[in-house]
Amino acid sequence: MSGSFEVLKPGALTTVQDLGRPGFAHLGIPRSGAADRGSLRLANRLVGNDEAAAALECTLIGPSLRLSSEAVIAVTGAPTAVRVNGEEMAINAAINVPAGATVEIGTAERALRSYLAVAGGVEVAAVMGSRSTDLLSGLGPMQLKAGDVVELGSPTGAAPPIGAAPVAPPAQEPLLQVTRGPRADWFDDEALGRLTSTLWEVSNDSNRSGVRLIGEQLNRVRRDELLSEGMAHGAIQVPPSGQPIILLADHPTTGGYPVIAVVCSNDLDAAGQLRPGQRLRFALS
Repeated sequence: MSGSFEVLKPGALTTVQDLGRPGFAHLGIPRSGAADRGSLRLANRLVGNDEAAAALECTLIGPSLRLSSEAVIAVTGAPTAVRVNGEEMAINAAINVPAGATVEIGTAERALRSYLAVAGGVEVAAVMGSRSTDLLSGLGPMQLKAGDVVELGSPTGAAPPIGAAPVAPPAQEPLLQVTRGPRADWFDDEALGRLTSTLWEVSNDSNRSGVRLIGEQLNRVRRDELLSEGMAHGAIQVPPSGQPIILLADHPTTGGYPVIAVVCSNDLDAAGQLRPGQRLRFALS
């Protein structure tokens, strides 16, 4: 059975995301997709979807939705209040929602992004093989706004017999493992040590393209211009200010700032959950 939901309140920034559109970097198109792919995958598994199905990524303050028909939903990622017709529900668990019910996702208590999956997936039009909203290039559907009606697909798989998942809460001060970057030699001998010894703070200027950090200045020894080169998800660029930027899902495919280090793949989801004002550390792997 398929259905739809109406957006009553859109939240701070709610977008449709799946696992992205890899393979188009040569055209200048980012992979995009969920900033925390592990949480997206878990939400989909809990409702019986393929892990790559499209769901909602809710940033800090979640939306309020009204479902047209009965459905199974799950909310994962940043801990937050989930209410169905005013009744509080558990996160990281399958929830049966009756037809016409209102689903409310609250404000993230820790971390930044929550994921709302619905059995059958979100059925917006795919662009270049993905339903993801790419805020950098403008591909995919627009962010949700009040009054939108979004179609849902028909469930294709049974929900797992265990309807809840044990998930550890996100760390208050994450420790992200990094490897030495391709342009580490553009910095002085103390820069890598400073990167890993500093307690960094996440700037308010952060977004899905990158997490801007505030802390010790990372000094360059080379002042010449670096030709634009390919950028990877998790690359830590250092602009002239000396304050690093961790590239996230919507990052530009090329860049001209030197990359001092790269976040290891196992910690990319944690990087995607960093919220303004939060503090973190790096460790050289």
